[in-house]
Formats: sequence, structure tokens, C-alpha cells
Amino acid sequence: MLRTLDIVLIVVMTAAATVTYTIKHQAENKREEVRRLDAAIKLEEDTIDLLRADWALLTQPNRLERLVGAFGADLQLAPTPSTQLARPEELPMLKADLPQPEGDKAAEDGIAAVIKTDGMATGSVAR
Repeated sequence: MLRTLDIVLIVVMTAAATVTYTIKHQAENKREEVRRLDAAIKLEEDTIDLLRADWALLTQPNRLERLVGAFGADLQLAPTPSTQLARPEELPMLKADLPQPEGDKAAEDGIAAVIKTDGMATGSVAR
């Protein structure tokens, strides 16, 4: 009886040790993955900071003024007149906002319509 109980306890202890080792190994793998992701995030943050600093350097008014002076004749740069600026209400309507004509009915098989233009029939696929 004692030998059977000893063998059962040894098997249980071995199984418990195996499960513990497996969990420990998985935790170490996850920790390494977290460290790798932290390093990648830090690299991306440093890259973003570097690009912001570069953008601030490139868009300095003094630098841009020098470039306009140097290349203004070649590029034929001119100030934008105020008449060329548009307000949002002056922009054309989006295609999605246009009302549908009553006479046009889209086919249900995916073909939107067949349009006759200059004697030529063209079709378009509904999206």
C-alpha cells in the first residue's frame, strides 16, 4: 500500500512541477515580448520627436523667406489673392449629397445605369 501511495504522490509531484515549469516559461516569453514591444514603442516615440523637430526646423519663417528669395524667380511664386480663397459654403456639393433623378432607376444586378452620350453607350458598376 505504501509503495502505491508513494508512486502516486511522485507522479502528482512530477505533474505539478511540469505545469509550474510550463507556466513559468510562458510568463518569461510574455515578459520578453512586452520588453520588445516597449523598445519598439520607445523607438517610434523617438522617431516622432525627431520628425517634429525636423518639421519645426524646416518651417521656420526665416528659412522659408530665404528660400523664396533664392528660388522665387525660378518657381514664379506670388502671394495668393484673397479672391482665390473659398469659404466652405462656396464649395460644390458632394456626390453623396446630390439628389437622385426620378427617372433613373439602378438595376439590381450591380449595373448602375447605361448612359447614352454622343451616340455611345457606356455602363458603370454600382458601388
